[in-house]
Amino acid sequence: MKPPFASFFRSLRGFNYRLWVGGAFISNVGTWMQRTAQDWLVFTQLTHHDASAAGWVMALQFGPQLLLLPWTGFAADHFNQRKLLIATQASMGALALVLGILTVSGVIQLWHVYIFAFLFGCAAAFDAPVRQTFVAELVGDECLHNAVALNSTSFNIARMIGPAVSGVVIAAIGSGWAFLINGVSFIAVLISLTLLRVAELHPNARAQRTRGSFTAGFRYVWARPDLRSILVMLFFIGTFGLNFPIFISAMAVGVFHADARGYGLLSSVMAIGTVAGALLGAGRNKPRFGSLLIGAAVFGFGCTLAALAPSYWLFAGALVIIGVAALMFTNTTNSLMQLSTEPAMRGRVMALRVGIALGGTPIGAPIVGWVANHCGPRWALGIGAASGFAAALVATGFLARQFRRPQTPRTAEPIGQSYEGGSQAPVIIVREGDSRR
Repeated sequence: MKPPFASFFRSLRGFNYRLWVGGAFISNVGTWMQRTAQDWLVFTQLTHHDASAAGWVMALQFGPQLLLLPWTGFAADHFNQRKLLIATQASMGALALVLGILTVSGVIQLWHVYIFAFLFGCAAAFDAPVRQTFVAELVGDECLHNAVALNSTSFNIARMIGPAVSGVVIAAIGSGWAFLINGVSFIAVLISLTLLRVAELHPNARAQRTRGSFTAGFRYVWARPDLRSILVMLFFIGTFGLNFPIFISAMAVGVFHADARGYGLLSSVMAIGTVAGALLGAGRNKPRFGSLLIGAAVFGFGCTLAALAPSYWLFAGALVIIGVAALMFTNTTNSLMQLSTEPAMRGRVMALRVGIALGGTPIGAPIVGWVANHCGPRWALGIGAASGFAAALVATGFLARQFRRPQTPRTAEPIGQSYEGGSQAPVIIVREGDSRR
């Protein structure tokens, strides 16, 4: 008889996945230290509590996800993923070290942060779709949903640790040292990528290099009502809802008058919710579209509670709810889109996912920052709440259309649909032996 929680950690049975998660966890702690220090540096040292400046940093950091979309999806589907990850991770580590040196030496200016945010964004744009599809090479499709959830669990445990440590580091020796620690932390993930047992990987099918491969990815997604609905939902929440650096910094400093430790603690408290959301996903055998509806609706509800919170600790409690909902929503979109997409198309589809989810930030973050400055942080959180409810309406519409369609008998329970060769006719992907009907 299996232990009751064995299904939560089944992906960890493989050596390659254990090695990858260990290296990535150390690097993620450093990443969250840098994000916290960067927001604090911009909001309190380089400006006088200017939420718009923080919004522009986010816009520059996430804008390349959409700007470089034709090339990032192509790279993920055509190049060796392990070698590409080594290049992107090394680039981000080097950028963190240079930013740390500029900050520690006292010459850092706001325009420096803008430039480095954009350069980080360019490296991350190539890194994100590869890193997400590389999980399938580590564990295979059978454990993909569990591995995605465990990745998020690791990432958000790091999110719980990193901001709290960063707050202590900022208060004790300054923001620049958090950047330097992050730069050094990338060594861990580079070592893990180098030591992987290549023979034990589960390589995804590589796409053939043909003209129009990027537009083929768009046509593939456009022919899929489920993928279109997911991307619209991601646009709403990614553009106007996932602006936590603005929400938390503006509320912590502008409303509750917290110091660096108090700000870092709020980021860590939110991570409690994201870890819980990731663990909920890890315990499920397969993702369901209905989870997107629940996640989006709870996200809107959590943002509403946060906007109305009268005290620091009630605001922290609302952040836990937001964290659970955000992870339930984003993890489900990740797993649904990967499991229902042909392997040769996954890189382009996931690049579209990342581009839509984060590429809207150049639109949403400055707007949310402007609202926080001129109307107050609570109104900015109201925009986040509206994004969650709008996404929930999209999910409701899709599920209603599916319910009205006539159902045909199936001999196996589907995990998704595939539209192969550009055909409009769906191919139901079933779990039994990866056969198709």
